[in-house]
Amino acid sequence: MEIEVLHAKSGKSLGKVTGLSPGSTILDVKNEFRKLKKHLYPDRQSFRLEQKSKMLKDEATLKALNITSGGKLYFKDLGPQVGWTTVFLTEYAGPLVIYLLFYIRPAIIYGASAASKPRAEAVNIAAACWTFHYAKRLLETVFVHRFSHATMPILNICKNSSYYWGFAAFVAYFINHPLYTPPSYGAIQLYGGLAAFIFNELGNFSIHIAFRNLRPAGSKERKIPKPTVNPFTWLFTWVSCPNYTYEVGAWISFSVMTQCLPALLFTAAGFYQMTVWAMGKHRNYKREFKDYPRGRKPIIPFLL
Repeated sequence: MEIEVLHAKSGKSLGKVTGLSPGSTILDVKNEFRKLKKHLYPDRQSFRLEQKSKMLKDEATLKALNITSGGKLYFKDLGPQVGWTTVFLTEYAGPLVIYLLFYIRPAIIYGASAASKPRAEAVNIAAACWTFHYAKRLLETVFVHRFSHATMPILNICKNSSYYWGFAAFVAYFINHPLYTPPSYGAIQLYGGLAAFIFNELGNFSIHIAFRNLRPAGSKERKIPKPTVNPFTWLFTWVSCPNYTYEVGAWISFSVMTQCLPALLFTAAGFYQMTVWAMGKHRNYKREFKDYPRGRKPIIPFLL
């Protein structure tokens, strides 16, 4: 059984893949196609039934896709790839190091006498919260997260890192500045924001654990996420992506606690991006599971 591979954009034939059977999967097609194009390793390849249709999953069989001998598949080069773990470690290590660099108030940034000036209690607590958040993200990347896709385009490292690293410097510069002004409402605002930050961080971690438990190690199995005995997961009753809900809550709390406008801008940018992600995942859940709970919203209960 052979399949002709066409370029998804131009429609030009790229060759014919042989040695297949009706039970062969798209991953088998990728492995055979690599014999024709040595530099196109499987994670870099994308196949689809039509030029503008969606990418086919690796586990889909030719029989299930109604592809017979002499059939056609359209190919797209996804570009050089890098592992998700590498991407996340790069994204999250940068903000951690950058923030702590500003925290020590280097003379090249704040002047020679800045390091000796006293730090407000809010500055120290903010540094602890920031460090906790990104250290948690690094540990979750290594020990908790299970990725449905092994890789992502290598250019995403530059794009994502510029966002995280740039905002880290922007926020850290103002909070750690010798002229930083503590919260207007003093201890109530500071410790109220801290309590809310810790609450949301625990919620975010609980959701990540719940997502991990949905997918057995080494598999790509997908299930409907549901509340568990952990009260933090009860948010699944109302939203599809409570990890984003808690994430936004944590940064709103951080912004209130520090009374820092750059932190609020970082929160707003993050909320926009996470809303886009949440809406996409919500649509996928509804399309994939016919019995998906109808009352759920993507990220904000009852609203959005």
